[in-house]
Amino acid sequence: QVQLVESGGGLVQPGGSLTLSCAASGFIGDYYGIGWFRQAPGKEREGVACIGSSDGRAYYVDSVKGRFTISRDKTKNTIYLQMNNLTPDDTATYYCAAASFSLNGPLNILGLPPEVVDYWGKGTLVTVSS
Repeated sequence: QVQLVESGGGLVQPGGSLTLSCAASGFIGDYYGIGWFRQAPGKEREGVACIGSSDGRAYYVDSVKGRFTISRDKTKNTIYLQMNNLTPDDTATYYCAAASFSLNGPLNILGLPPEVVDYWGKGTLVTVSS
């Protein structure tokens, strides 16, 4: 059984930084993408950043490019999201998510509809406010 457990959310001032962690357990798949979605109040859930299991290639939504960095520690089965230069628009609940693929192609899960993502964490709240 796959479990994704997030940590690291909290309150940060605009311009500040925060690092989220997601510890994964269980078998996700031979090829999979794992990363972060977020959902702000009254808005749809959107993919933020993800990383492929086989090649470690990272993908980002345009609004966070240059500010967020996703990374992984394979020895700990953990991924991280380093968030810099945060703005109030980044305020949201951040969810760790993973989806498996049948082929070893681009393992980008950001564009997947939430209902087809295989696994979700419970979420961690990030609030950017002065």
